[in-house]
Amino acid sequence: MSSKIAVLAGDGIGVEIIAEAVKVIQCLQQDFGLAAELEYAAIGGAGYDQYGKPLPDETLAICEQADAILFGAIGGPEYEDLQRELRPEKGLLNLRSALSLFSNLRPAILYPQLADASSLKSELVAGLDIMIVRELTGGIYFGQPRGIRELENGEREGFNTLVYAEHEIERIARSAFDIAMLRNRKLCSVDKANVLEVSELWREVLTRVAGEYPQVELSHMYVDNASMQLVRAPKQFDVIVTTNLFGDILSDTAAMLTGSIGMLPSASLDKNGKGLYEPVHGSAPDIAGKGIANPLATILSLAMMLRYSLQQAELAQQIETAVGNVLNQGFRTADIAEGEHTVSTADMGDAVVAALRASAK
Repeated sequence: MSSKIAVLAGDGIGVEIIAEAVKVIQCLQQDFGLAAELEYAAIGGAGYDQYGKPLPDETLAICEQADAILFGAIGGPEYEDLQRELRPEKGLLNLRSALSLFSNLRPAILYPQLADASSLKSELVAGLDIMIVRELTGGIYFGQPRGIRELENGEREGFNTLVYAEHEIERIARSAFDIAMLRNRKLCSVDKANVLEVSELWREVLTRVAGEYPQVELSHMYVDNASMQLVRAPKQFDVIVTTNLFGDILSDTAAMLTGSIGMLPSASLDKNGKGLYEPVHGSAPDIAGKGIANPLATILSLAMMLRYSLQQAELAQQIETAVGNVLNQGFRTADIAEGEHTVSTADMGDAVVAALRASAK
């Protein structure tokens, strides 16, 4: 049975990096027998330009009918003066919410070929393999009320609401424990329970759910300490679970441990394993159209799609091995070059396809 993949390139370098991931899909179709249909749709700034809204109804319908979604990047300076509800970022937030994509998986894996590209000493990061599980559809990004209001004295005040219901914490906890069971059975829950009541509830629920997973070692850490520990001794972590805001920040910190944010994929899953797959990096409008963006995070996001949503673990491993082989051959985009010869976005995609085809012979 053929899988349906919604392809949302978005804005900026999203168009360029998605094009390289599509090359890989086409290779899998032609040489490995992958049965998949692609359907393209606009989102973000592209959605606003074509339909007047960042998440067009047509796009949402395509995503609802798809088995998985491959996403590029959104945003650009030309949209910054729009009302908040019309900005590109709102399209992604609304899509996550509409599809109940509550569990965000962000692996931070350091390829040994890139150890010298990390901002930390190689002995601190060699062999790094962390999975950050971020709650994605609750917390301060979605809490109500929110806005900017004028006080009686004429001063303006901005306000947002941080709120988590017990069931929201339980489901992300179980998602994280399930992943920990597949790895080294160590889970660190990150919160701010010494200051925030919502974190007190978070910690209480995580501790209760841990009783369902006696094989997993659960620890708790305040977010300020966790941010320090990520750069002091990152290999102490295996799986981290945390809130929407904290996960957003910590996963970007973890990205720099791996040498480049251009290497990091992510998955956002619903309760049934349907997911949206995207690189962690943004639309990078400063380099858009220059053909120098790193497509590997997007290609590795495709590998995560095959593993988590399409039940094609062997093909996922083929892609990951091909990326490793390409790095072994010395291919580098500018963000990971470290003085080595650099290649273009398209050349890197072609190199991955060539490595895949070589493995198929």
